[in-house]
Amino acid sequence: WGGVAMDPFSQLILTISVTSFLTFQWLFHRVSPWMSMRISPGFMGLSDKQKVEWNSRTVSTFHALLVGIFCLYILFFDDAVNEDPVWGDPTLVKINVAITTGYLISDLLLIFYYWKAIGDKFFVVHHLAALYAYYYVLCSHKNVFHFSWFFEVLGYPKSSRPNMANGVAMAVVFFMVRIAVMPVYYSRMYAVYGTEAFYLVPWGGRVAWICSSICLDIMNIMWMHKIARGCYKVLRSARHRKAPAPQENGKTD
Repeated sequence: WGGVAMDPFSQLILTISVTSFLTFQWLFHRVSPWMSMRISPGFMGLSDKQKVEWNSRTVSTFHALLVGIFCLYILFFDDAVNEDPVWGDPTLVKINVAITTGYLISDLLLIFYYWKAIGDKFFVVHHLAALYAYYYVLCSHKNVFHFSWFFEVLGYPKSSRPNMANGVAMAVVFFMVRIAVMPVYYSRMYAVYGTEAFYLVPWGGRVAWICSSICLDIMNIMWMHKIARGCYKVLRSARHRKAPAPQENGKTD
């Protein structure tokens, strides 16, 4: 490190990131298989490729729950960040980002290692764009519960009640946490844009903030469109199945 000592908080953030990385690797390789065998007997009947994707989605869901709760707490209770989004005390934000950074690096390695099972170029772009933005959060002093796949591999038809309930819940939750918050987020971005505090942020940090946000939200809109279409098709097919077939009695009015 060239003889440059890290301050205690930076050491803490680095420790959290490394711990997060190791924890998510442990969850993928050990915890998810162990729990899945006991919770769902059908897990043992899956192919190796399906088990990899199952464990990946399990870890992803856990991460989404963890950081989602953290984000909601920051949104509603972190007055320092809400009062000054650019230069407010970023302690809780950095801790949350450090956890996600560890997860993203862990997931990227798993994606590359198990490319045939879970490789996806859009996820690679998403993770890299997020990591680029998080780099500026951590290195400076500023600034989907998706269970339908699990039901599918276990043999539940798409028109089953658990699948339909999950589809609707996922569409609603994804819209609320990824789409509905966009106006609030970009209104705050617009309020800060062009201010003195904005221009005090280095050029690279501004690019990371604006461009990464737009890139990630374009993908969120694409995924929302796919989720909504899938949900609509399942609900429509289920409704048609329930509709009684017309009876032919050979009579005319």
